[in-house]
Amino acid sequence: MGEIAEELKARTMRFALEVCELLKRLPHSEPSDTVRRQLTKSATSVAFNYRAACRGRSHKEYTARIGVVDEEADETVGWLEFIDAARRTTSAALVRLIVESRELSAIMAASHGTARYKERKR
Repeated sequence: MGEIAEELKARTMRFALEVCELLKRLPHSEPSDTVRRQLTKSATSVAFNYRAACRGRSHKEYTARIGVVDEEADETVGWLEFIDAARRTTSAALVRLIVESRELSAIMAASHGTARYKERKR
């Protein structure tokens, strides 16, 4: 894969690590425990499924995997917005992570759309 893919690999990994740092600041009670578990899964899934998509053995495999990344990115946006709406933390990092999650979600949605378009044209 090219330079852009490598940059996105690094960006999604950095994002997952920053989300994990934010989660350490959440209170240890419900619903934070559930949020912590679900958000850890979705944020890390964005990073690691994107890596897997980049290694896809076929365009069909790439399309399927980037679809998973798209879904997980959107779920991550939702969990971060939930933390904000539920006022589970006052960390300034939360606002920055919401912005980053929305950007990553838009990138992955566009990539998935393009991949599906190309798959249909084959």
